[in-house]
Amino acid sequence: MYLPRHFSLTDMAQIAAFAAAAQSADLVTFDGTKPVSTLLPVIWDRQDDGYGRLLGHMAIANEQWQTALPGAQALAIVHGPQAYISPAWYESKTRHGRVVPTWNYEAVHLTGPVAFHHDPEWLRAFVTRLTSVHESGREHPWAITDAPPDYIDGQLRGIVGVELTVTAVEAMQKLSQNRSDTDREGVVAGLRGEPGPGPAAIADAMASQLADAGH
Repeated sequence: MYLPRHFSLTDMAQIAAFAAAAQSADLVTFDGTKPVSTLLPVIWDRQDDGYGRLLGHMAIANEQWQTALPGAQALAIVHGPQAYISPAWYESKTRHGRVVPTWNYEAVHLTGPVAFHHDPEWLRAFVTRLTSVHESGREHPWAITDAPPDYIDGQLRGIVGVELTVTAVEAMQKLSQNRSDTDREGVVAGLRGEPGPGPAAIADAMASQLADAGH
């Protein structure tokens, strides 16, 4: 990941919270001729003494797990909100005009060796945990024990577990930190008028940064 100093994010608690909120990642591996990628629901098992493991699962019919060499390096890309930034929103446009469009976004890259699991109990434990993450807080949460055991057994035979041992973490939070406070305030105001969840989320993140800085 290209990480300009202005946009690099190093706070691990903030990075972990970002990944937990995203709830998914693109797993990228190399099949010998080209990169391949699959979007996976994931859990990041962080550890106090290291980066821990990123856990997920994919369909057994997905050839990616067969073409990635055991222990090969893989990349998991966790995506956050993103938005187009119009130079018309900058206060500096009216003063000197030396402005151009850009794109604001948040993303985390997790790198490390990847392994794939077929053990039914490993898979059962993971999908039980993943389901609990997404069902907790619901008025009537669903659990895998609500389905017939033989049905669940059959479903588990149709998936492969994914375990990426995280050895490197890179995080980008590109929120116009290289612009003046007045330019950034103009961007927040401009984004508030744009449709869709991406601009709204980027505006919230930028406003939070400005507030933390006392602006």
